Amino acid sequence: MTHSKDADYRLADVWYTVCPVPSALSISIARNTLSNAFGGSGVTFTSVRTHRDRDVREAHYDQRKENLFREGGNIPPLWAKSVGVNLRLLGLTWIEHFSSLVTLKSANIRHPSDLRGKRIGLFQRPNDRIDYARATALRGSLIALKAGGIDRSAVTFVDIVLTEPLVAAPPPPGVLSGSAFSSAGMRKRDGIVLKALLEGHVDAVYLTSREADLSELLDARILYDASQALNPVDRISNATPIAFTVRGELVEQRPDIAVGVLAEAIRTARWAGKNAIEANRFIARDSGITEDSVATRYSPGVASRLEPSLGADLLRYLDVQKNFLLEEGFIPNDFSITEFAAPEILTEALSVVEREQSAVGKTAHSVLVEKAPAKAA
Repeated sequence: MTHSKDADYRLADVWYTVCPVPSALSISIARNTLSNAFGGSGVTFTSVRTHRDRDVREAHYDQRKENLFREGGNIPPLWAKSVGVNLRLLGLTWIEHFSSLVTLKSANIRHPSDLRGKRIGLFQRPNDRIDYARATALRGSLIALKAGGIDRSAVTFVDIVLTEPLVAAPPPPGVLSGSAFSSAGMRKRDGIVLKALLEGHVDAVYLTSREADLSELLDARILYDASQALNPVDRISNATPIAFTVRGELVEQRPDIAVGVLAEAIRTARWAGKNAIEANRFIARDSGITEDSVATRYSPGVASRLEPSLGADLLRYLDVQKNFLLEEGFIPNDFSITEFAAPEILTEALSVVEREQSAVGKTAHSVLVEKAPAKAA
């Protein structure tokens, strides 16, 4: 792929960030294969989450940092694109995860239809630029209410306020994960949810992914499990599908870097599919869960589902999420998901990986031919 290099373009200033979700990008960073793929090129990769400046750390959400790659929840990039950030979508991955509306067994609520007149907790982050947690909880709760035949007006939504910004400070020393959050920080936020339920401020809350630990700790009753919904549209959340994005300026000025990063993510995804036990260790570390929890928190065979795609169904599901965010006021402006996507980068990255694998296959075949015993005269 050809490129034109702007005179002011700084090759070394490439940034990345990843969410606590199953991510090929995160695994490639942890295994050092991303940096190795660019060895000798002058390109270096720096995490925004460790920067001393909070505005830089905020790029995990608002993606305003130049030359930034991000793999994680889809709500922040949809927000960023909506407010005018030059952003492109490189790929999506569809991974099921724990997504349930739960209540205490003592509440005597057994089905979503029993929620009429009850209180559902919704996260509120007044000091964060993008309240993705509230959007996730609202969509999940509305899907559960629909399953119970109840209109949203029949319940009361109660704010569960989380005042500490997610990127208030860099991660503490010793944190191993390359994701945006530390396990300690996630546990601290869990306590606020526990308190809301145990002290009776709310009757039900919507929990996702690693928050399954809370459900088990409370021995909670699952009223509705969205991950088991027959219609994939009802399984859409912040983490389904996971979005892999990059700043548009980098695609425009140095598409070879975008192709190279995406190609390494594809290589890593294929490695993970063949090395599930080791890959699950990385997934657990990044998600803040134990290794044996990976199988119950995410899709069966999650390690084999990390390769980014821009399939028509995935783009349609992302469009559904965008429309929900627009209708509920979480994003201000509409835009085209088709124009958001950068299929030319994915096509070239796949081509790079396929050529490599073809070359390896031919080399292996040649070795076998050379070692084959000579036929008797």
